[in-house]
Amino acid sequence: MDKTFNLNDLVIMKKSHACGSNNWLITRVGVDIKLKCQACGREIMMDRLEFQKKLKKVIKNGEKEEN
Repeated sequence: MDKTFNLNDLVIMKKSHACGSNNWLITRVGVDIKLKCQACGREIMMDRLEFQKKLKKVIKNGEKEEN
């Protein structure tokens, strides 16, 4: 799978968080991906392969807005 996500992207994951939201903001990109829940503010980290499996779609592209 190609890299289709960047820093500050808003993404939807396949499963929802315990708070009920499935909208996440990408706050760190590297070997691991750090995500922040948009409803409750909880931050989690997962490895890139796990993130790519659980990613449903990218809602808003953060890198394009800065330019």
